[in-house]
Amino acid sequence: MSLTQLDAQLTTWINGLAVRFPFLDGPMILVTKVGVQLMVFVVALRWWIGGRSRSERHVTIACGLSFILGLALNQLILLVVHRIRPYDSGVTLLLIAPSADPSFPSDHSTAAFAIVFGYLLHSRLPLALCFSIGAFLVAFSRVYLGTHYCGDVLGGMLTAFMAAAIVRGFYREGTDIDKWVTGIL
Repeated sequence: MSLTQLDAQLTTWINGLAVRFPFLDGPMILVTKVGVQLMVFVVALRWWIGGRSRSERHVTIACGLSFILGLALNQLILLVVHRIRPYDSGVTLLLIAPSADPSFPSDHSTAAFAIVFGYLLHSRLPLALCFSIGAFLVAFSRVYLGTHYCGDVLGGMLTAFMAAAIVRGFYREGTDIDKWVTGIL
C-alpha cells in the first residue's frame, strides 16, 4: 500500500466518523470555524495578563510571527503543489462549504500548530501542551469535515514547525527590536 493510499484510507475512516457519530458534526464545525481564532485570542490575551514580563511578551510575539510566517510559507507551497481536495476526488463527504484553494497544506493546521511550536521552541512546555489540545482538535476537525486529507494537516504541522524554528533562530530575545516591541503598551 502506498502512502497516498494510506492517506486516503485514514482520511476516509476519520471522515466516516461523521456518519457513525452525527452529534459530533456541530462541535467539529464550531472547532473549524473558531478554533484558530480562539487560540489567537488567547495568545493575544497572554500579552495583557502576562504582566510586564518582557520574556513572556517576547514569546507571545514569537508565536504571532510563527503564525504569520507559517501561512506565508503555505502560500509559497501552493504555488508548486496543487493537491485536489478529498471531496473533489470522492474520498470524503464534505460537511461544510467547499474551499477554493488546493488542499495541501492545511492553513488551519499551520496556524494552530505555529502557536504550539512557538511556545514549545521557547521552552514553554505547559503552554505548548495546552495549545496542542486545541491544535489537534482543529486539525482533526478539518479531516472529519472532509475538507482535508490527513497528509494535508501533517504538512501544515511541518510548515508550522519550520516557521517557528525560523522565528526562533532570527527573532532573538533582548535585541533592540525585541526591547522596542515588548515595551509597547
